[in-house]
Amino acid sequence: MADENKISASQSVKSCCRFHWRGKVTVIVPLVTLPILVIGYIKNAPEFRCLYLVVNMALFWVTECMPLYLTSLLPIVFLPIFGILDSNAVCRLFFTDTLIMFLGGLFVALAVEYSNLHQRIALGTILVVGCSPRRLHFGLSMVTCFISFWISNSAATAMMCPIVKAILMEMDAQNSFQVYMTQEEERMEEGDPPHLSKVSMAFYFGVAYSATIGGTGTLIGTGTNLTYKGLYETRFPNIKEKVDFPKFMMYAMPFVSIVNVLLVFLTLQVTHMGLWRPKSDVAKQVKRGSISKSATKLVLQERYSALGRWTCHEIQVGIIFVMMILLLFFQRPGFMKGWADVLNTKHIGGASPVLITVIVLFALPTQYTFFRYCCKGPPFTGRSMDACISWIFLHNNTPWGLCFLLGGGFALAEGSKVSGMAKMLGDSLAFITVMPNSLIIAFIVVVSLFCTCFSANVAICNILIPIFSEMAVTVKVHPLTLTLPAALAISMSYHLPVSTPPNAIICGYAYIKTKYLAVAGILPTLWAFIIILLNSISWAHIIYPTIKKFPAKEFLEK
Repeated sequence: MADENKISASQSVKSCCRFHWRGKVTVIVPLVTLPILVIGYIKNAPEFRCLYLVVNMALFWVTECMPLYLTSLLPIVFLPIFGILDSNAVCRLFFTDTLIMFLGGLFVALAVEYSNLHQRIALGTILVVGCSPRRLHFGLSMVTCFISFWISNSAATAMMCPIVKAILMEMDAQNSFQVYMTQEEERMEEGDPPHLSKVSMAFYFGVAYSATIGGTGTLIGTGTNLTYKGLYETRFPNIKEKVDFPKFMMYAMPFVSIVNVLLVFLTLQVTHMGLWRPKSDVAKQVKRGSISKSATKLVLQERYSALGRWTCHEIQVGIIFVMMILLLFFQRPGFMKGWADVLNTKHIGGASPVLITVIVLFALPTQYTFFRYCCKGPPFTGRSMDACISWIFLHNNTPWGLCFLLGGGFALAEGSKVSGMAKMLGDSLAFITVMPNSLIIAFIVVVSLFCTCFSANVAICNILIPIFSEMAVTVKVHPLTLTLPAALAISMSYHLPVSTPPNAIICGYAYIKTKYLAVAGILPTLWAFIIILLNSISWAHIIYPTIKKFPAKEFLEK
């Protein structure tokens, strides 16, 4: 009887730890880190009080013992309580120009999805590129990368996954190549879905990695970029070198995005599809798959035909989308006077041109059939015209929690700056002042690539960028030289599902095991390190020629 009680007690403890570990971590972590707060009050050091909040939020973000978005609201509670910022100052940071620009970009991206324009662009491009396995892989990767320039990487991945699935199903029906692993290659439990083969996984990896890379190409490509912009401008509001849409695009797109995605495509071709290894089994399968490309093309043509002719809705959304890109690019392009300079009014941020396009989307109807009733008599239609975007669709599909995540990061960065915590951490890294700039950048990129493997990109950006900003001031290097490569590296997450939404989407959608994702991401991570490093010590000085010099003191004032 005593043994049974011991077993029952042991099972109860295990069940409690297994199913309620989050609640325990939420209580234990603040207690373990409490000495930091005690030191802060004993020494009357606000930097330690802020450090206590930052450490707890970082651990909450990494472990996700509390929802990411709820953790992001903690600065509203504790920054005023710790005597660092007042409530009004903190809450204003949850509704900044950068955050509204992010939200407006999401709305426009959802309008593209609402009109189904993204499907037409994707399928049309793939049909043009070709339908052999290698060409399909290239087409899927490049199209995903391009779409991810303008809409969120998670939306681009989610859009492409059904297309990849349809292609693989047709390949399996035609016996083009081995789509699934055998029981000997990967043991499958009863009721489990079949495991994809290496060739099949290459298609999903290509889509996820291309979406991640494409997100780094423009300021609106991913929330991490806009988070970085907000953190940088919060810390250095008076600095001459701004992070605006055209400069960021010219800095990141040529090498960090386009060259990088080509290298990742070639890497997956070599590792998963037998490129330059004609005698390997996978290469023979891919070659066999090229024979049945006509059947695959037929499937894609059927999906494209099902979309019908171009609709007025799609054309209008496409025009408005291009209008938004042009407004952002020519706002202050640098090489000529922008429209914001011509107006010569108060400072116009990125939110204004983005929200103009959102308003236009709500103002224009999907079709103009109502004109036929203007000059005719009854009977008249009783049906109202839909707008190019529906508020209900936006409300249901917008990740509103990301606004809290970005706002929490901005509040944390401001608290770190005002309290002196970021400067304290930056000064602690002063030992690297003896290193050449290229080695300092390499160190920062490695730290960023490593940290982003274990938590969400935006959360890691909120933690690292304020520290790197102060480090730049300490080692007397232009802040852009250190922080912009770090921000791009933070987006390059290839190893774990938790790292970035595209990884999580393909793992959940295609039932890909984490071990395959982790191995596949090794070489892409290496390419990311090399390209970001080379980009920051060469191309960066062409786009931002003044970053060779450390800014004057007045430009670094908070």
